[in-house]
Amino acid sequence: MDGSTDGTLRRALKARHITMIALGGTIGTGLFVALGGSLSSAGAGGTLTAYLAIGIMVYFLMTSLGEMSTYMPVSGSFETYASRFIDPALGFALGWNYWINWAVTLASELVAAAMIIQFWFPDTSSFFWSALFLIILVLLNVLSAQLYGESEFWFAGIKVVTVIVFLLLGVGIILGILGGGPPVGFENWQAGDGLFPGGMFATFSVFLIAGYSFMGTEVVGVAAGESANPRQDVPKAIHTVFWRILLFYIGTILVIGFLMPYNDPDLLKSGLEAIGVSPFTLVFERAGMAVAASVMNAVILTAVLSCGNTGLYAGSRMLYALALEGKAPKFLARTSLRGVPYMSVAFTAVIGMMAFLTSVAGTGKVYVWLVNGAGLTSFIAWLGIAWSHYRFRRAYIAQGHSIQELPYASKFFPLGPWIGMGICAVVIIGQAVFFFAESEIDWGGLIVTYSSIPLFLGLFLWYKKKHNTHMLKLEEVDFSIPADVLKKRE
Repeated sequence: MDGSTDGTLRRALKARHITMIALGGTIGTGLFVALGGSLSSAGAGGTLTAYLAIGIMVYFLMTSLGEMSTYMPVSGSFETYASRFIDPALGFALGWNYWINWAVTLASELVAAAMIIQFWFPDTSSFFWSALFLIILVLLNVLSAQLYGESEFWFAGIKVVTVIVFLLLGVGIILGILGGGPPVGFENWQAGDGLFPGGMFATFSVFLIAGYSFMGTEVVGVAAGESANPRQDVPKAIHTVFWRILLFYIGTILVIGFLMPYNDPDLLKSGLEAIGVSPFTLVFERAGMAVAASVMNAVILTAVLSCGNTGLYAGSRMLYALALEGKAPKFLARTSLRGVPYMSVAFTAVIGMMAFLTSVAGTGKVYVWLVNGAGLTSFIAWLGIAWSHYRFRRAYIAQGHSIQELPYASKFFPLGPWIGMGICAVVIIGQAVFFFAESEIDWGGLIVTYSSIPLFLGLFLWYKKKHNTHMLKLEEVDFSIPADVLKKRE
């Protein structure tokens, strides 16, 4: 493929692409499948509390990211911001850690897709399906950024429609219009031990799961580097996505809370191997949809491929940005004539080939290993976003600028970044507490989950020692804006 090494990306993503990219990265198996297990362990009250808390934190983080990415829309996003506003070594560590997260997530989603497709074709090879899906995702990403945006628009659209139909059917059953039964009261909310059957510990365990369910919202900051009009598109996407996600998640929890008690056996231990007990499947079946399992299986497959699609995009753009700044091999900054960093796409896709191990080690085992390998990297990235915004705003004021000069300003500074950093720190520490609170400690799971932290620290210390970097003074912060953004503003 013909290309250049000037690192030029085309700003081909429209407002609807940006919105759906952020939305599609958060509505997935965490909502469609795992929510049943959360409700069964913490009850409707505990689950609502956890998702509301994480939703508020995500809003603060997204407004922080929105302020920086509208002022400086670059594909490196918070890697670039951390390098410019805090310490180049921190940006290096955040960038590589984030790339590893999405590269491993891509592999895990390919494995999950192979597991799901065997619902219809149980005797086929996982290797074949993983390879086929990887080829499809590479083509969607390598041909053009607009094609990726368009594919993600439709992937996310399917998920959004599914949630809306679910909510409408659920309300119909609650009111007695559908399902052949009388209107539903509050009996299920009061069943057993009430709203918080597992107490604070169970609620906190769902708190962690809720955080993973919201992962991917930060991709809108990465996509800002290819947005046709980042000053308008990014703030709009941030606000609309937050409210839609909050409506979808909270609305879904409320509907399930009315229709099923937390101790309903069908809610226990939902998983990819048990599509039939997905809360969505159960509600569709109660509304008279006999093919609910097949429909939800298809939707969940779409959700998994959407996440893999986003993983390949976000990972390749972060790798490209690292190469452009001299923090990764230069050839990874090579772009095609259509402005796609095809070498970074290919390099990220190679990690996706880890999915092929499923034919040797067993699909379920490899899937769990890959998901655990992703670990806490998204929480580390969120910490980096909040800290970068705190430093950005302080340096901006210190250098004589006014808040009114910003294209978009977060209304919650400094409260927003402080809350973001605080909750992320609690989640990272709390995950370890959760492991040690179990009657039998899963040492293997603990080690794999926390492998991202020594990796992050190792990258940070290595770069810091090699380049003798330091935490930048507020007066040293670089606010120069990319040339293509300046040209568009003129």
